[in-house]
Amino acid sequence: MNYEIINRYVNELIDKSAPGKPYWNIEVIRAGKPCKWNYIDGCMTNSLIELYKLTGDKKIYNFVKSYIDYFVNEDGTINTYEKEKHSTDDIAEGRTLFSLYDISGEEKYRKAIENIYAQIKEQPRTKEGNFWHKEIYPNQVWLDGIYMAQPFYLTYETRFNKMENYNDIIGQIKNVRKYMFDEKKKLYYHGYDASKKIFWADPKTGLSKNFWLRAIGWFTVALADCAEIINQQMYDEYRTITTLLKEIIDSLLTYQDPKTKMFYQVVDKAGEKGNYVETSGSAMIAYSILKGVRMGILPERYQKIGLDIFDGICTNMLKENNGSLDLEGICLVAGLGPDKDRRRDGSYEYYISEPVVANDAKGVGAFTMAYIEVLRILKSQE
Repeated sequence: MNYEIINRYVNELIDKSAPGKPYWNIEVIRAGKPCKWNYIDGCMTNSLIELYKLTGDKKIYNFVKSYIDYFVNEDGTINTYEKEKHSTDDIAEGRTLFSLYDISGEEKYRKAIENIYAQIKEQPRTKEGNFWHKEIYPNQVWLDGIYMAQPFYLTYETRFNKMENYNDIIGQIKNVRKYMFDEKKKLYYHGYDASKKIFWADPKTGLSKNFWLRAIGWFTVALADCAEIINQQMYDEYRTITTLLKEIIDSLLTYQDPKTKMFYQVVDKAGEKGNYVETSGSAMIAYSILKGVRMGILPERYQKIGLDIFDGICTNMLKENNGSLDLEGICLVAGLGPDKDRRRDGSYEYYISEPVVANDAKGVGAFTMAYIEVLRILKSQE
């Protein structure tokens, strides 16, 4: 595989974007609204700053810094960030702040980190102790919300709070395994309503109906990232995370498409009409596998599996159109409810009805993170 084309693709994305005007945020572009502080941009800034750390490419660093500086003020306040919405999504972009603080030493990033951590401290919780996904989704845990909040939370606790709330973080992850894992399919459901009252939830279990690929992908990324962030002297907590990562990876591989090496939008329904291999979730799984191997969580033989998935994405989804590169096959968005939006009911028909787009950061960010792991392998072979 000639990976030089990916460098070109990343540079094209940067060249087509500007602070507050991301080429990769298709939701914002389609809505025609101003860009706010959001997890979609966070997918890109988090991945790009990690790419800079590996390559030393100043163009990437300068772009990320200018993009975050568009939102972060000298006093650490963040333009358009609304803590009172209690959205776990809005925590995710905060991960970039740790890196910028380390690299630049600018105190405004440290202050901005504290502003986001203030949300963590007051985030509403389910009766089991998990964060609500958002204020507008009361009592609900979404699988993707683990990625949105816990790596930031864990980084803060590890670096600035003497690991005081490790038990809380691991407890929330354990609850996801306890309440959202299907023992027969060995997969995680997208959502759980602790009140068991929302229209999409099973009245007995509180669970949504299906296994959405990207939600599971977010969860695998969260586990892989948390395994890297956590102080490994906390052996039991570390072992909890790594055990869950290996379990879900092994299960996902039983659902892998043998031709493309990718995974389906609705994971366990490969043969059903309308289902398709989806890029963002597949990239998340590739990243989690490759990182898991690098960290010694997964056996060395899994490296080829991760590379095959990544190469499958490159072969089937990275296309040249009119002189520009596009990463195709990305589900734009999928959610559950609220009551006023009953189309988002968690049904199979719903998941395959959402738009499929190119170049959205939910796919491109994960693809870039997987690419970073590929570059690490290549560098180790030099």
